[in-house]
Amino acid sequence: MPLPRPAPSADAPARAPDPLFNQSLEKGLAVLRAFSAAHRTLTLSELAERTGMSKGSAQRTVHTLQVLGYVGKHPQTRRFRLLPQVIELGFNYLDAHPLIAAAHPYLSQLARASGETASLTEPVGFDMVYVAQILTTQHIPVLTPVGMRIPMYASSSGRAYLGQLPEAEARAQLTAMPRPARTRNTVTDVDALMAGLQACKLRGYATNCEELFLGDMGLAAPVFNARGEAIGAVHVAPPTSRWTLEAAEHTLVPLVMECARAISRLGTPG
Repeated sequence: MPLPRPAPSADAPARAPDPLFNQSLEKGLAVLRAFSAAHRTLTLSELAERTGMSKGSAQRTVHTLQVLGYVGKHPQTRRFRLLPQVIELGFNYLDAHPLIAAAHPYLSQLARASGETASLTEPVGFDMVYVAQILTTQHIPVLTPVGMRIPMYASSSGRAYLGQLPEAEARAQLTAMPRPARTRNTVTDVDALMAGLQACKLRGYATNCEELFLGDMGLAAPVFNARGEAIGAVHVAPPTSRWTLEAAEHTLVPLVMECARAISRLGTPG
């Protein structure tokens, strides 16, 4: 799973004066972002700590979210938790996305042809977020649902995307982002990562073998908009229990690249 990221301080002033910036909305979003797989329920004090708010400010914000139906209390523990209504916030983005519905048949074809889970991801900050996915019927070692974020530097989809950026921009992003070793195989050195990105740009795809999750690898190709700019990536995640990296590159990479090309031909404005 992704490393937990504390929510930004909602009591801190905006970085630059902005008369239109709404700090109350910022605080509400900070509370929603404070919950995660590792923090499914939180007390008011824990919410205040994770968001950087005072307890009084956190209480007002949580109360508002309760009234609106986004946060509630667990009936036994009385700790705060997210409610299903939160899903509509992310679903509205997916529902209005110009690419997802159009890309679905191509992802389905990739999943059928490869026998592996096929996913479409987009960049968000220093991560790639899953926006569409067709699951395989075979065993998969790691669940990566739509909405999950994975770090660019250690994922095949992130490398496929970064490899299409201007070299200086890609290096600047790698230098700025946290790069913890997720497994014993994770490459974290910027120069080594840049060499991999250059290879990705030349061959048109990127790989990751047990650098993000043990037992899992990734093969990805970039997706472009109508202006030829990289906007995301298609990838499959074959497990090491069924594939070697060499066999996966030989058999699956052509399928991944064709899927990415087909989605890119849809001509999304970006």
